[in-house]
Amino acid sequence: MTRKFLVGGNFKMTGSRAATAEIVGRLSKADLDPNVEVVIAPTSLYIFQALEILQNAGNKQVQVAAQNVYHEKPGAHTGEISVEQLKQDGINWTLLGHSERRQAGESNELVARKTKAALDGGLNVILCIGESADERRDGKTEEVNARQLQAIIDAGVKDWKNIVIAYEPIWAIGAKALRAATPEEAQGTHAEIRKWLAGAGLEGNAAEDTRILYGGSVNAANSKSLASQPDIDGFLVGGASLKPEFIDIINCKRA
Repeated sequence: MTRKFLVGGNFKMTGSRAATAEIVGRLSKADLDPNVEVVIAPTSLYIFQALEILQNAGNKQVQVAAQNVYHEKPGAHTGEISVEQLKQDGINWTLLGHSERRQAGESNELVARKTKAALDGGLNVILCIGESADERRDGKTEEVNARQLQAIIDAGVKDWKNIVIAYEPIWAIGAKALRAATPEEAQGTHAEIRKWLAGAGLEGNAAEDTRILYGGSVNAANSKSLASQPDIDGFLVGGASLKPEFIDIINCKRA
């Protein structure tokens, strides 16, 4: 099976209604590589605005994701968004497990419960994993990633066909990023993740079929070399997704 390249844009807690309209409007009219799947995750206040802009433009290539979802059914859960609420209004993707949420207190177990709820409710999940600078220095990258992935299996998820893994080393993302991973570093870790999937007892051919994205200071300058690696199936882009160069990243595999 050929894994379709996917580029995600995580807008994080940035922008305004006008700024979101400008970014999404630009994407909706752009000449994008038709062989690339595109998923953007605006802040929750603007996800339906983004969806409406894309629908009005007739753009079916760019999809919209929530940045988070709750694992309980709709009810008395102040400040949360349910799977059902997203689905009924046309949102079919969510990010989960981003390090910025893990660092704010989300455990592997909570991320796993959210992932199972999202999948059971019909959402596709971009599942973020990754190690800190200290963990990489201590040689614990593989151990940390395996622990975060194992939690999903422990929650009862055996079918991973609607999971996309995003490997985002914490030391390479956000305003305090030390640097991007080199293509060789990223490829090495992606290969380790794929090897782990092969031995995890999952349904189907999860090791070959599961897409593994790289996220961590991806930009127009380094996207082509990263995309050339055999186990890098796309990107989860942060700050650069807010800029015109996001289109260049989406098109990085175009000849």
